[in-house]
Amino acid sequence: MIVWINGTFSAGKTSTARELTGLIPDSAVYDPEVIGGALRHLLPPKRLAEVTDYQDLPIWRRLVIEGAAAMLAELGGVLVVPMTVLKQEYRDEIFGALAARRITVRHFVLDPEETILRERIASRVEPDLPDADTRVRQWSLDHIPAYQEAMDRWLRADACAVDNGRRTPRETAEQIAALLRTGARGLCDIVQTPDPTGPTLASGVLLFDDQDRVLLVDPTYKPGWEFPGGIVEDGEAPAQAGVREVAEEVGVRLAKAPRLLVVDWEAPRPPGHGGLRFLFDGGRLPADQASTLRLPGPELRAWRFVTESEAAGMLPPVRYERLRWALRARERGTVLNLEAGTPVG
Repeated sequence: MIVWINGTFSAGKTSTARELTGLIPDSAVYDPEVIGGALRHLLPPKRLAEVTDYQDLPIWRRLVIEGAAAMLAELGGVLVVPMTVLKQEYRDEIFGALAARRITVRHFVLDPEETILRERIASRVEPDLPDADTRVRQWSLDHIPAYQEAMDRWLRADACAVDNGRRTPRETAEQIAALLRTGARGLCDIVQTPDPTGPTLASGVLLFDDQDRVLLVDPTYKPGWEFPGGIVEDGEAPAQAGVREVAEEVGVRLAKAPRLLVVDWEAPRPPGHGGLRFLFDGGRLPADQASTLRLPGPELRAWRFVTESEAAGMLPPVRYERLRWALRARERGTVLNLEAGTPVG
């Protein structure tokens, strides 16, 4: 199991994590800050200059995941992770990949009052970084608005908030330990889909409202928006996989097999294996049905009908190209063969 202690800079994550390991048997601190420091030595300066935060490096997020899995395989027990994560898409990527490895995550966020937080920042000292106190304090102050925005937008709903403003690190750790003992507080109930070991087949279904906007869903287990759909199971026809996934994900039961729009070959990009991606036309939903879609909490957090231009800002580039050409195929009443989102043949 992983106990992830979130919160803004100077909230007291690291000191609380150290105290918590004294309260949880067979536990250890796993600090992803160490990975960020290592990348500063490993990556070329040109690559580092492309980002302002090492969390924006895909390699950092991948190493955090693999490192956590390796630590648990080596030590067993519980990992306590003191790490700020304010971008929901990074939370989805990291927690989703951990769930795929059958690693349970309990997510807590330290939430002291802003006045107390600012007092802590003002008195912060960096003994290992000479002459860096002022810079680190300013960095921490600059990130308070981002932290507050994340709390309001998603973090407070995702994590169990612990007000540690008047608590010592030991008292905060005791509070978290008590919450862990009482059950599911902080439990991230994410769908646990095993990582593929080779190329996969996946089916997506496009559903439309009465304004011809297309339905997108927001998975909890990976970053970015997606079409309703999923992996084709062994022995299952792609169209039937789409029908099944739509029923499971949004509660829509299609009366007949949807019409194929595109087949797209997705190139393998480590750690992904690629494979074939099918997009089907599920048709237009009646207005009453379109307004009452249901979502399974562990798998999807939101749905939205969007225009093609709105989808361009929500989908990853290759997935958007797949949608764009599927809409053209729908208009023309044809089927298109794509490779990496580009028509061929």
